[in-house]
Amino acid sequence: MGVNNQSFIELNGRERAQAILDQGTFFELLGPFDGIESPHLPKQNIVPQSDDGVIIAGGLIAGEPAVVISIEGGFQGGGIGEVSGAKIAGALELALNNHKKGIPVRPVFLFDTGGVRLQEANYGLLSISEIGSAVVALREHTPVVGVISGNVGCFGGMSITASLFSYLIMTKEARFGLNGPEVIEQEAGVEEFDARDRSLIWKTIGGIQRYETGFADALAQDDVTAIQRAVQETFQKKEKVTSKTEQVDFYRHLLSKVDPSEKLASDQFQELYKATKNEPIPSTVSYSLNEVPGNMPNSRGRVWINALINDEEADFEIPSVLYKDALLGREKVRYISVVPNPYNRFLRARKGEVGLDEGWAIAKHVREVIKEDRNQSPRPIIAIVDVPSQAYGYHEELLGIHYACGAAADAYAAARLAGHPVITLIVGKAISGAFLAHGYQSNRIVALKDEGVNVHAMSKQSAARITKRSIKELEEASKKVPSMAYDIESFASLGALYELVSGIQAEQPTDRDVQTIQDILTGAVEDVRREGVYDLSSRLYSEQARKEGRKASLVVRGELERQWNI
Repeated sequence: MGVNNQSFIELNGRERAQAILDQGTFFELLGPFDGIESPHLPKQNIVPQSDDGVIIAGGLIAGEPAVVISIEGGFQGGGIGEVSGAKIAGALELALNNHKKGIPVRPVFLFDTGGVRLQEANYGLLSISEIGSAVVALREHTPVVGVISGNVGCFGGMSITASLFSYLIMTKEARFGLNGPEVIEQEAGVEEFDARDRSLIWKTIGGIQRYETGFADALAQDDVTAIQRAVQETFQKKEKVTSKTEQVDFYRHLLSKVDPSEKLASDQFQELYKATKNEPIPSTVSYSLNEVPGNMPNSRGRVWINALINDEEADFEIPSVLYKDALLGREKVRYISVVPNPYNRFLRARKGEVGLDEGWAIAKHVREVIKEDRNQSPRPIIAIVDVPSQAYGYHEELLGIHYACGAAADAYAAARLAGHPVITLIVGKAISGAFLAHGYQSNRIVALKDEGVNVHAMSKQSAARITKRSIKELEEASKKVPSMAYDIESFASLGALYELVSGIQAEQPTDRDVQTIQDILTGAVEDVRREGVYDLSSRLYSEQARKEGRKASLVVRGELERQWNI
């Protein structure tokens, strides 16, 4: 840190936003005196904050109009709930509208977040999917710039969001990963990742490591002047940026050179990344450790893709991601499903989790459709969802699982914005970053009403550890705040579902069950085309969302738009 400069990390969220903007140009939108607080925290005896931990600031950067979004890590660990998420998504959507009108706005995001606020759970996941959608759309008009400093860093679903950005600036003190060390230890054991080993943490997910392996674009000193300069320099670049999550072939090639049976040290990954950058990218990628055994375990994801493609043989490049072009009614659609592979070369992705290979494979299969349909009617894409979580492990964090998940989400969002009706069918679990990657970027979500169908941000055990509650206390809280519950009926009450389908045998569907679902999927595709809107607004303005499920989200967006246009 420079002798005469102030530490950026030591500033609070509001001060950081002020520091990024030209002197004297800071003004706040939907600030603390507007008094819009989370309606869900008081029900759990948690004191809310009047800005819900997110600062939206307007002003100038190098004399040009800008919006700075800053998360206050000191409130609920920077977790994203309904109000804070609506502020972020709403601000990015308004910036996007400005660009569509020919009024440029420079977007800057200051990350200090653990991801979803578990006390609001599914509201956080919904918001993060909408934030990611806005980033992908806005990126076509202007660089979207993020800064990751301390003290929290950037974790959880918001790390997937950050992976979508045009540029990321980090300090060496910052941390950036999908699964926090404590969560990995909880899910995979201390032998996989020791949450008390600070040296291990920073060598795996710290700022220097992320910069040296290309997951951050700039490494800035922890002082205000250095970070101001780094932000301004990104907007001065003239070349069109291709985000890392769009570089599917490169990252699949990079991962194909990794042998997960041997622990890869952080410096070894640096060397591998730098060597691979200078190589030509092959047209096909092979995984020598991904041989397919004769018998694979059944799962709802496998059962339903086979049923919907009329029991034809599904295609795959890796055995854990099945895809197939098949008829739905009279038109061809692409089905994609993630399934368990007990022989997966990555040990932590053997039970149907979305891991490193899975995220990039989904992205490839979706972008393939976009490319093939560029000069013809965009075919629908159906994401069949039965994913217990993202993969938790040392290699996953070192090798950038947040980028793998981001690549899948980016591809689905890009397909949707290119006019492909993207429909999600939830037949089993839809948990955490796995659902953000595979299913949450769709135009319409259909779910089976079944005890085995769950939607949530984290396993109960990890959620209890992070929130310092017992599982029983979490279950009691979910009775007051439905967004914390795991069951699909509670999720439906938020208004995000197109249809909740009763009377279907989820494990072994009959021919009649399959026909019923095919008819509903056909109706969902027709509904998307009839509406002609390819963003995610339908989940905000459904009858259930307007009535109760997303009431606070709509209030936030309405007031934010009013203040934006003053």
